[in-house]
Amino acid sequence: MFNEHAAGAIAVERSLHESFFADFGMSEEEVAATPMAPTNVAYTSYLLASVYDGSFPEALGAVLPCYWIYWEVGKALLRRGSPNPLYQRWIETYGGEEFAAVVRAVLALTDRLGTQLAPAEEARMHERFRTTSRYEWMFWEMGYRRERWPVGP
Repeated sequence: MFNEHAAGAIAVERSLHESFFADFGMSEEEVAATPMAPTNVAYTSYLLASVYDGSFPEALGAVLPCYWIYWEVGKALLRRGSPNPLYQRWIETYGGEEFAAVVRAVLALTDRLGTQLAPAEEARMHERFRTTSRYEWMFWEMGYRRERWPVGP
């Protein structure tokens, strides 16, 4: 399931992001040369470490907010819409039924798995979920503030 989600996300998000870059007049070289912001480095590093070094429930707890929060934000914004076509494309991607079906599948897996966990494993899964949820907030805030590295080129 996650392999299918990853392949779908790569295809959908790559297309969406490439359309944004084109709208901003950015070349592939400019995009590739843009360093990731500090919060993005920390967040993606945390996700990779969680998946690599944690148990399956911990990995699931870590990636669940990536799905669920985008869906909740997408649904909320879909009700409001946007006059800006760029924003509307993002809203339709994450607020639409196709993405909702993916998120529902991950939530159903989480619910099934959750009933089988020992208390200590459940606590580790919850901690991964909380940390990633915080990183999601920080990710959005990073973009809003246009976060950059405070030192360096």
